[in-house]
Amino acid sequence: MTVTGIGGFFFRAQDPAALSAWYARHLGVGTGEYGTWETSAGPSVFAAFPAGSDQLPADRPWMLNLRVEGLDALVASLTAAGVDVVTDPAWDGPEVGRFARIHDPEGNPVELWEPATTPEG
Repeated sequence: MTVTGIGGFFFRAQDPAALSAWYARHLGVGTGEYGTWETSAGPSVFAAFPAGSDQLPADRPWMLNLRVEGLDALVASLTAAGVDVVTDPAWDGPEVGRFARIHDPEGNPVELWEPATTPEG
């Protein structure tokens, strides 16, 4: 018996309805019944970082990482909607893919990840 994926990600919010609507509008997350969404993208990472890691904002105990397709188009859409998007070429690599980081309206960090493509073979 093994775990087959993330069944959900639950967190507190000052305004749950507004925050859920923001995620649905800008990222397409949680648009189904009960806030669900279907994915077939592949494996997810579950990892703990050291308490002093600079991979996570110092004032937040978690960061949501969402797998995306078409990172450039998503970054353009978010930017056009007034969402501050941070990218850094140092985060990217041919073995892992590309990343961008945003914060939701309540300041929670969200990392957007476009996995590296593997050659057919």
